[in-house]
Amino acid sequence: MKNFWYCGLIIAVIGVMTGLSGLVFAQHSAVIEFKNKGEMVRTLRLDELDKIVTASSLKVFEAHEKRARIYQVYPARQLFDQVFGKGWRAAAEEVVFLCQDGYQPSIPVAKFVAYDAYFAFASADDLPFTLTNVLQNNEMVKLGPLYLVWDNLKAAELREHGAVDMPYQVVGIELASFADRFPHLSPPVGASQEVQQGFVHFRKHCIACHTINGQGGGKAPELNYPVSVTEYLQPEYLKRWIDDPAGIRYNTTMPALAAETP
Repeated sequence: MKNFWYCGLIIAVIGVMTGLSGLVFAQHSAVIEFKNKGEMVRTLRLDELDKIVTASSLKVFEAHEKRARIYQVYPARQLFDQVFGKGWRAAAEEVVFLCQDGYQPSIPVAKFVAYDAYFAFASADDLPFTLTNVLQNNEMVKLGPLYLVWDNLKAAELREHGAVDMPYQVVGIELASFADRFPHLSPPVGASQEVQQGFVHFRKHCIACHTINGQGGGKAPELNYPVSVTEYLQPEYLKRWIDDPAGIRYNTTMPALAAETP
């Protein structure tokens, strides 16, 4: 009977190790697509990035968990230089990220020039490459293949941005012009200052998940077509929904308005 128990234990251990090996292989064989204004520039497997950029460890304030974490990372500017050429800074206005869960944030090139961004590809503190997203009902999420982080311990003002520009599960990176990519999204010419300011906030905090007129992120519902949310939701409840979605609908995946958001 003891021999059977040992055999069963060995088989179980082999099964776990095989499963972990499969996960590691899938992670390293993941393909990242790089585009410039819709045109494919290059595709790279995750395990090929070591050949063109230098990996290091980086400690950041993890805005999704409200604590410090250490990741293994590649420097974003160095990667962009190698893939797009050093002219990428002047070639586009935005860097758009395509994520496996449909999230599509668009981050100004100017932010990458002003601050140090990195692509995390693993944890450096023996933790799984996952996090518990306290901003989204404590959902456990995987971060790979790539996770965009910022050196927000060196630049304190970045901590005020919260998790707005920290997409995970990145599988595509594209240089783009905002107007070319989203021609039907901006307010009409002559729109009031209030509307223009509202659009600035929408672009920063909402567009990565939501669409307007079919353009934007693919993770959350369309907000304007065929009927605008401002028409079928009373203003009082729309404000409450944005501030605290879970206070309106049970088990919603929409995060509450971040405390760092003015």
